[in-house]
Amino acid sequence: MLWTEIPMSLTTIICPSLLACDFARLGEESKDLLDGGADWLHVDVMDLHFVPNLSFGVPTVTSLRKYLGPEPFLDCHLMIENPDKWVEVFHKAGASQLTLHIETLGDKAGEVIDHVKSLGMKCGLTLKPKTDVSVLFPFLDKVDLVLVMTVEPGLLYC
Repeated sequence: MLWTEIPMSLTTIICPSLLACDFARLGEESKDLLDGGADWLHVDVMDLHFVPNLSFGVPTVTSLRKYLGPEPFLDCHLMIENPDKWVEVFHKAGASQLTLHIETLGDKAGEVIDHVKSLGMKCGLTLKPKTDVSVLFPFLDKVDLVLVMTVEPGLLYC
């Protein structure tokens, strides 16, 4: 299937990354972002294996959900190895969507997408800048979002 054959509706969504927050005030700043007009919150999850950095994890998502309540949309961008092993854990923590790297899914991409959606979450796919975008084409009719990285994931320039 060609990407031009996929029925699409494009919507602008304001989804700031929580990596820009003061971690000592993560809950307060997340609430401020939502009060200021953010539609979603982007939670960058890094494992120090798939990417050369370590960031938020399940406890952060659990805490944000507890602090913010059930309404805010938490887009959890899993920059981790073996994300299929974490789908149910992030669901229980309160993730609204899992955005998964196609590079980490291998032959299980379709199966993992279906699993995410079967739990009532939305599912996005993302890829590193050097990955050929055509690897996403077979899944475009199954996902809710495509995130095209313009920098190598996990690299922070502070």
